[in-house]
Amino acid sequence: MIKKPIFKPKFMGEKRKLNHVKKVLSVTIAAGLCSLLLLTGCSTNAQNSSASSQTTKPDKVTIMLDWTPNTNHTGLYVAKDKGYFSKEGLDVQIVPPSSQGTVEQLVATGKADFGISAQEQVTDARVQGLPLVSIATILQHNTSGFASLKSKNILTAKDFEGKTYGGWGMPSESETIKALMAKEHADFSKVKMINIGDADPVASMSKGSVDLTWIFYGWEGIQAELAGTPLNMIWVKDINPVLDDYTPVLVTNEKMIQEKSDVVRRFTQAVSEGYQYAIKNPDDAANILIKNAPEEDQKLIKASQAWISKQYQADAPQWGVQKASVWHNYAQWMFDHKLLDKMIDSDKAFTNDFLPKA
Repeated sequence: MIKKPIFKPKFMGEKRKLNHVKKVLSVTIAAGLCSLLLLTGCSTNAQNSSASSQTTKPDKVTIMLDWTPNTNHTGLYVAKDKGYFSKEGLDVQIVPPSSQGTVEQLVATGKADFGISAQEQVTDARVQGLPLVSIATILQHNTSGFASLKSKNILTAKDFEGKTYGGWGMPSESETIKALMAKEHADFSKVKMINIGDADPVASMSKGSVDLTWIFYGWEGIQAELAGTPLNMIWVKDINPVLDDYTPVLVTNEKMIQEKSDVVRRFTQAVSEGYQYAIKNPDDAANILIKNAPEEDQKLIKASQAWISKQYQADAPQWGVQKASVWHNYAQWMFDHKLLDKMIDSDKAFTNDFLPKA
């Protein structure tokens, strides 16, 4: 996930067409049969034949991004560019987040059909009574971690003591750092916590305003590498297996699943094809993202895509599949650390039912 929402909505869908010659031929044959057999129902049959040959309009759906377009989203743009959505009879519009509410709120209430979120946000949304459901994980493992300049020599949680952490002001940050430091018998009270908001985390470290921060390596870590800024990383998933949560995920709402399950299935099928293509063809997938997000750093997209394409499926049997244990254990961890007011039924927060059959 990238923390700078710079949004430029675009993209229109495509429409499918039927073969005009087949339509004319079917009507002509039907009319000929009517004349030959003189059956009273022939006229109706010919009309039905003609009606059934009319072009079927694609289903229009929207998917709302969580941040500015980046390599977490590549599979969506591939599905659009390669015609996977059109093949499934869908006219898909990829839209930026809205000032009218969070992605979670807008998808849960049907103002957007699908969205990009994260397990933590979905869990919190369900505590609030929002009927949000994750239908696929985009990355199989949590690729985020605590980053610091190599020159700072911060290699363990014990080294956090006496340092300044720059974050986003989320409660989960403090609890995660506490868990990491407790594991190594370090004193959390010796860490200075400040909120850097939307400031570039790597730039903040380079300027000396913070010593460490939490980044998503697939974008900000790669960006630092390209800038010649070597980092030390302490991966969140290595702190505690419970923290290897799904981020980001593809979400919809319960009503969409109940009333338009076929649309959800076709959408997920096309998105799955998009990410599978990106897994196998990272360079071409990067070019597709660059075409759809020309304002972004092309060199960064290329390097990020080469790294993250290997992370989409990783060691899972197929792209997008989610484990019940990951959903339950992370929700329990959030509840135990007082990040949730109550425990959720985690089995209702996700489903694998719409993924293509492996």
